[in-house]
Amino acid sequence: MSSEVDPGLRAHYCFGCGRHNPFGMHLEFERAGDGVVASYTTRREDQGFPGMLHGGLLALLLDEAMGWALYADRIFAVTARMETRFRRPATLDEALTVRGRITRNRGRRIEVAGEVIDAGGACLVEASGLFLRMRPDAEASALARFQSEFGSGAAWRDA
Repeated sequence: MSSEVDPGLRAHYCFGCGRHNPFGMHLEFERAGDGVVASYTTRREDQGFPGMLHGGLLALLLDEAMGWALYADRIFAVTARMETRFRRPATLDEALTVRGRITRNRGRRIEVAGEVIDAGGACLVEASGLFLRMRPDAEASALARFQSEFGSGAAWRDA
């Protein structure tokens, strides 16, 4: 199992992971253990309450991590449900680690989990989710769209 997750999948405008979005988070996930991991340093533009990272952006980090846990296993799926538990606030200009992993694969219904950890190792936010795998024709169409627009997804077809 390679630590590389198809980098071509980041060649788009997704706010969380797209490299072409000038306002996005530019997350780059890699395989780690039984899931994926990425680093993110919060910015002033990410503010919610003064001095704090917006809770919606923390939820976005978790949704991305759980989604990339699936992409790393070559599964295209969409979020159906996500339960988030905020443990501690995240401050601005803080280095965060975001992790995601599959906890149960039941065919089309896939359960996932994610967490956001601060530099000291404390869990700030955790989530569990249910993702629904795309139908084979929708998955093939999505991969073809990536390939035609951005030249990505080829590694998925070859796997």
